[in-house]
Amino acid sequence: MHDNAIDSSGVLAISTRLQRLSDRLRKDGQRIYEAHGVTFEPKWFPVIYTLLHRSPMSVVELAQEIGYAHPSTISLLKELEKNKWIRSKKDKADERKRLVELTARGKGIVAGMEPVWHKMRVALTALTDTTHNLMLAIAEVEANLDEQDFYSRAAQVK
Repeated sequence: MHDNAIDSSGVLAISTRLQRLSDRLRKDGQRIYEAHGVTFEPKWFPVIYTLLHRSPMSVVELAQEIGYAHPSTISLLKELEKNKWIRSKKDKADERKRLVELTARGKGIVAGMEPVWHKMRVALTALTDTTHNLMLAIAEVEANLDEQDFYSRAAQVK
């Protein structure tokens, strides 16, 4: 990639650079799904994958698990419910809660995606297994943020 103002700004543009990287991976992810005849949007992945492994869950638990704001999670759930991949029901223990789970159709679609996810996992591992392993670096930065957020760190700088 050619050097531009954003690239030259270093750590100041980390959010922009991560967004750019994310956009590239999402676009290619979409192409991979399409090449395998799978109608699936990468933005649905965190919800589907989490429900595959931890279903049923309340909407609040799901939002916390995937690290999304509640309204963003609701928006994804509406799309998936419209496609009949998930369903929601009232929690018998707490009528105020909605529990979300994959439908039989959703489970069937996910089963068909497993070979595609395998290919993606192999390709992404090759991409991220760099000298400074990206996944390990991301985990370190997330742990640092859990200790003290970016805002607080900046507020301490004199």
